[in-house]
Amino acid sequence: MSEIINDQGLPLLPAHPAGDRFGRDREALRLPSFLKRQVGKGQQVRAVRQLMRQGDLHTVCEEARCPNLSECFSQKTATFMIMGKDCTRACSFCAVGTARPGPLDPLEPENVALAAQKLGLKHVVITSVNRDDLPDGGALHMKKTVEAVHKALPEADIEVLTPDFLGDMDAVDLVANAQGLSVFNHNIETVSRLYPQVRHKARYERSLAVLKRVAEHFPHLTVKSGLMVGLGEKKEEVFSLFEDLRQHGVNIVTLGQYLRPSRKHAPVVAYLTEEAYEIYRARAYLVGFEHVFAGPLVRSSYHAAEALSSAQQHGSSDQSSPFKL
Repeated sequence: MSEIINDQGLPLLPAHPAGDRFGRDREALRLPSFLKRQVGKGQQVRAVRQLMRQGDLHTVCEEARCPNLSECFSQKTATFMIMGKDCTRACSFCAVGTARPGPLDPLEPENVALAAQKLGLKHVVITSVNRDDLPDGGALHMKKTVEAVHKALPEADIEVLTPDFLGDMDAVDLVANAQGLSVFNHNIETVSRLYPQVRHKARYERSLAVLKRVAEHFPHLTVKSGLMVGLGEKKEEVFSLFEDLRQHGVNIVTLGQYLRPSRKHAPVVAYLTEEAYEIYRARAYLVGFEHVFAGPLVRSSYHAAEALSSAQQHGSSDQSSPFKL
């Protein structure tokens, strides 16, 4: 692949073979060399997987086919995905399965806490599938899980990566009120224009409202969001998204390359180069984020402890920042 400069001055690599704008050619699934990673099968990886299966637990690392699985599992870190492995939505970018979910497991909060304790985690990330079938979207179950982990690991930082709860602010408040919670993360995922294609059951404004709610009503929490690039977004649209996130109280932003799980999913339009990530990174810091994590393999929970530490240090050294709500 040869690097090109698009009409907005962003250096990138085109993803589609010539004449295949919808990515139907198998060549469209080939990755540039800098995006290829082996999924390890070492002792630490096997140990984490075995521990998850013992508690009938799931990780987003496995279900979403995260490229960093080997690295994280080998360091005994994982993002717990609660409320089952089946999602009630079918976003065109996501590898997580879509089906009618089963009932919630009342033992899951304690099982997550036990697994986190066995792993000796200092930063625990808890996410979930969308459970639009539940009256509260699973908010109470997520709160119980956070508090069970906090009870087992009182010194650990706990981060949630939540769905939008269909805009139910009572559900948002329920999770944000969980004892022991440090970080509230909800991913914006992509620019507003691409929502109908990428997140057809979600709403850009709804996600912003969730983030603003937490920033305004729970100022002790660090607010975080993330997005994918390579879906056809324009540079100025990403710049505008950064502005929106900061205006809605987000402290940490993550940005990484969209990788197509299969030919049934949305095609990759472009692979961004490191120079492109540097452009976005510089702009995000200029807008006022306390920590920016941008790169090809960055995911919202990747190096989560490092991101929180950086944001905390930034916040303590710049109490008068005009970007704080």
